[in-house]
Amino acid sequence: MNFFKKRLVDQKGQGVMEYVIISSLVGIVCITAVKGFGDVVKKRIEDMQHSIVNNLKT
Repeated sequence: MNFFKKRLVDQKGQGVMEYVIISSLVGIVCITAVKGFGDVVKKRIEDMQHSIVNNLKT
């Protein structure tokens, strides 16, 4: 009986699970941020490209 009681009280698995959940959430936030910044960077590069092309035509 003590063996089963000890297994129910053992909390090592809970700590690992919390770590997995937190690291997953951080990963999702990072992916979302990179996606958002990627669109901004892409637009700025396209604007610079158009500016360079327009200045070369003159």
